[in-house]
Amino acid sequence: MDKRIYFLMIISFIIGLVELIISGILDLIADDLHVTIGQAGLLITIFAVIFAVASPILLVMTAKVERKRLTLICLYIFLVGCIVTVFAPTYSVLFLGRIILALSGALLIILCLVMAPSLVGEQYKGRAIGIVSMGVSASLVLGVPIGLIIGNNFGWRAPFVLITALTALSIVGVHLFMGRINPKPQIPLRQQLASFRNQKITLGLATTFLYMTGHTIMYAYFKPYLEVTTDFNAFWISIIYFVFGFSAVTGGGIGGLLADVLGSRKTMVISLLIFSAVFFVFPFTAESLLLFFAVIIVWGILSWAISPAMQSYLIEIAPESSEIQQSLNNSALHLGVAVGSVIGAGIVDTLSIEMNPFAGGIFVILSLLTVVISVNSKKKTTYKTKSAS
Repeated sequence: MDKRIYFLMIISFIIGLVELIISGILDLIADDLHVTIGQAGLLITIFAVIFAVASPILLVMTAKVERKRLTLICLYIFLVGCIVTVFAPTYSVLFLGRIILALSGALLIILCLVMAPSLVGEQYKGRAIGIVSMGVSASLVLGVPIGLIIGNNFGWRAPFVLITALTALSIVGVHLFMGRINPKPQIPLRQQLASFRNQKITLGLATTFLYMTGHTIMYAYFKPYLEVTTDFNAFWISIIYFVFGFSAVTGGGIGGLLADVLGSRKTMVISLLIFSAVFFVFPFTAESLLLFFAVIIVWGILSWAISPAMQSYLIEIAPESSEIQQSLNNSALHLGVAVGSVIGAGIVDTLSIEMNPFAGGIFVILSLLTVVISVNSKKKTTYKTKSAS
């Protein structure tokens, strides 16, 4: 395996950290910059919105740029975003930093996934993509706990100092070890949007958007929720996030296995049915530590188990445009994160944070309805794809 793949994995890990780490330190940011928890939560929203919308657009706009050069440009811009974040004196400047990080990070993630198979032989392409994806998985497990531990001990800026250092090391690594990689033809944006003519695909993407919205309503404000509804201290909250993260990574493998054994359709329906129940049960588990952690584990597993089944489903119903579907599904997922963080912020600021799990459960139920309709839909609009010029 080409060792340069591991540099790409490190870059994907850093991008994942920036996106996820902030949810564990929302209260620290709010206190320091004198804003509400809901306003701090909008820092998650802006990142997710840009990530969802900018990824396909930027990929098309930079289709002809040599990949090593483009990676370095993005990394330098990302470094600027990190520095702006570390030294942000106000909420507005921090917000600007998140925009810079999201724009550069959105393209960096796609570049890592595109470059990885180009660096290895045919027999290692899948493994190379898997290694890069492990970077995102690792950031899910470690991101929020790292933010909690470092943030609680050294302030909310400290985690971003670490990310700044890792970004600088990545730039050096790409300069020294990454060779020239010529770009491949990209799928035009118009062709990507044409996928929405297929009713099954549209409902499938709606499912991803809705269940991720429900998940984020709860997860983005999970730390303040625990502080309000339980007696867990900072150490135990970090443990809870570690347990959730490891469960989520395990869930990706479990979801893929179930999709192969039960089929993608059954896996999605069963997973979303249990997922919705978890949110309505969760508020009543605080009195039993065993039940509480059991629900946390189930929630973590299901939060990622649905994704591989949905990806398989989209490929099954439109194999001729599978790459387009994966891109759009990723955008739907990040839009769900954006909308979920906004709705969660509204509930926290105007109602009560104790209402978040119930609101999240409602959106997961809606996602269950859309996936059932999609699976049972007989109407399928087909269209011919054109090769990218």
